[in-house]
Amino acid sequence: MAPKKVLLLCGDFMEDYEAMVPFQALQAFGLAVDAVCPGKKSGDVCRTAVHVLAGAQTYSETVGHNFSLNATFDEVDAASYDGLWVPGGRAPEYLAHVPGVVELVTKFVSLGKQIASICHGQLILAAAGVVKGRTCTAFPPVKPVLVAAGAHWVEPDTEAATVVDGDLITAATYEGHPELIRHFVKALGGKISGFDKKILFICGDYMEDYEVKVPFQSLQALGCHVDAVCPSKKAGDTCPTAVHDFEGDQTYSEKPGHTFALTATFDDVDPSGYDALVIPGGRAPEYLALNESVIALVKYFFENKKPVASICHGQQILSAAGVLKVLLL
Repeated sequence: MAPKKVLLLCGDFMEDYEAMVPFQALQAFGLAVDAVCPGKKSGDVCRTAVHVLAGAQTYSETVGHNFSLNATFDEVDAASYDGLWVPGGRAPEYLAHVPGVVELVTKFVSLGKQIASICHGQLILAAAGVVKGRTCTAFPPVKPVLVAAGAHWVEPDTEAATVVDGDLITAATYEGHPELIRHFVKALGGKISGFDKKILFICGDYMEDYEVKVPFQSLQALGCHVDAVCPSKKAGDTCPTAVHDFEGDQTYSEKPGHTFALTATFDDVDPSGYDALVIPGGRAPEYLALNESVIALVKYFFENKKPVASICHGQQILSAAGVLKVLLL
């Protein structure tokens, strides 16, 4: 049976996480995902924005990754998709004024398709006139627009707030991705199972932004308990991340990414309580590979034959731990 198909509605300066996390997570769960943007075709890119709430009266913004589109907007047939996903960021501010976008969203609704929208994405739903009488949430400043469009507003009590109203699922910020993805996958007939598994992430300053957040939230969406730790840091501390992109130079460029919050304290970790280990890449592994406690932790997982997933520069830690020799023989 062909996989269910989802359309990801993109635009320049959509929020970085809010594009890539669902794009890759939904594919990991077996869905086919097409990413499109009005005025662009398959192979083109959208610029993204990194939005961070860091104590100011609103979020800060820096430039994120370049996001590659894999389908052409003008060729989209809503009837061939099972669901629509609308990322937030600044893109919805102008996409809400594009007639083709409004028409497309209206078509999905008229066909009874499942819709997920996050953060500022609900501006597009309001412009399409599809939230009247519907219960939804969003990033708080979007409230006046939704109320004016006739929506029943739910004030988000946390950044992870998610609201389900039949075939419409909305979330306040990217911290709501795990629940939003879980509800969306279930609505499309998928089964979620992973509630008894505990996963440990070894983090560090300037790990690659996508390489920590995408697997972290995808595993949470699967129902796993996921802990993120960093040497010399405790639960509630943060790690700055790096945005790495290949932009035509001889190596990748680097820009500042999101701030990633740790969920556990490194010194308190008992590896016997975890089922698997994940090592993100970026620049963090360059110095984490010199940390004896990190090396001991990695060796424990290998010696006890527990799964270890490592990406990009994360393999520098595996090499330092001496665990690749056996794998290569």
